[in-house]
Amino acid sequence: MAGDVEHHREALIAAARAVRARAHAPYSGFAVGAAVLDEQGRIHAGANVENAAYPQGWCAETSALALLVAAGGRRVLALAVYAVAQDPVAPCGGCRQKLREFAADDCPVWLAGPDGLRAAHSLGALLPHGFGPHHLPT
Repeated sequence: MAGDVEHHREALIAAARAVRARAHAPYSGFAVGAAVLDEQGRIHAGANVENAAYPQGWCAETSALALLVAAGGRRVLALAVYAVAQDPVAPCGGCRQKLREFAADDCPVWLAGPDGLRAAHSLGALLPHGFGPHHLPT
C-alpha cells in the first residue's frame, strides 16, 4: 500500500506544515501539524491545541483524525507530521493507538521538518503488536 500513496507525500507534508502555523501552543511553544490521507484521496490536516489544564489539550494527529471522521472518512492511508525540533517528531503513544483505529500496520508515517522529510516509518513499526478493531468480536 505504501507505494500507492507515495505520490501524496509532498502534499501531506505541505498540509501539515501549513496547519502547524495555526497550532494553539501558548504554553509549550511547541507547534505541530499533522495531515492524513483518507480512502477517498482527501487530505485532512490538524494542529495541536494546548489547554491551561494540560491534560485537556490534544495532539495534531488527533485533530486530523477528528476532521477525517467529520468529513466521512474511515481509513487513513498515510500520515505526515511536521514539527521543528532537533530530531524527527513521531506521534505520541496515544496518537499511535488512535491512528491504529483507522490505519493498517503498513500505513506510511512521514516525519518532516524545515529541512523536508526526516524519517519514514510504518504505523506497525511505531506500534508493534498494536491492539486494533480486528481484535474485537464482530
